[in-house]
Amino acid sequence: MKQNGKHQKRALWIVVPVALLALLLSASLIYLESYYHADDDAIAAFSVERTVEERTLDGNMVFDPGNAKVGLIFYPGGKVEQEAYAPLMREISANGVLCVLCRMPFRLAVFDMHAADGVREAFPKIEQWYIGGHSLGGAVASIEAEAHPGVYAGMVLLASFSDKDLAKEALRVLSIYGSEDRVLNREAYEQAKSLLPDDVTETVIEGGCHAYFGMYGAQDGDGKPSITNEEQIRITAKAIIDWILGGNAACV
Repeated sequence: MKQNGKHQKRALWIVVPVALLALLLSASLIYLESYYHADDDAIAAFSVERTVEERTLDGNMVFDPGNAKVGLIFYPGGKVEQEAYAPLMREISANGVLCVLCRMPFRLAVFDMHAADGVREAFPKIEQWYIGGHSLGGAVASIEAEAHPGVYAGMVLLASFSDKDLAKEALRVLSIYGSEDRVLNREAYEQAKSLLPDDVTETVIEGGCHAYFGMYGAQDGDGKPSITNEEQIRITAKAIIDWILGGNAACV
């Protein structure tokens, strides 16, 4: 009897950890596969004045206006389908900027923080590069910028803030968020301003929210916008284009 008791205890020491590990893995997979889907109907209805060439490069979506001298590499927000940002990229690209929308493993930029590596080399005619992203994507974009000093002319943060100290970098920064954003941690946003260089342009979109930089519907915990999804994307694209063109000799 005692021998059987010992075998049972040993079995429990093996079975319980394995069961817990299996439960943890299952929960992780459920979390990673739960994400915000692109709104295909809204995306299809979004039009731009000038058609741009669209193609894929190693899973990344490329929006090419032709003969562009400036490029923007963009990291999607956390757990948001890549295609949700296609309208924003199309609108920016239609105004003369090559845009590369990165595909992230499990739709989380933290799993490929340097997704931009290889992109720049694929477009040797681009004279100046910008890096940017939405929410978590913007924070991870700052990690990419910090890892490659002098490579990027500027950084675009949409409802986001820097995760790295870039205060001494020769980097222009454009920060945009909506007045009705309830997802962005404002306290952390204000504290992170000390991590940015002096050349920062901040734009608040009146009536805008956190989710409307992409087209994927409402986001949990967000505020109620008073402008449409399309309006916020067009306002954002214009702000980015004006900022790039206004401070980038390569575009002129």
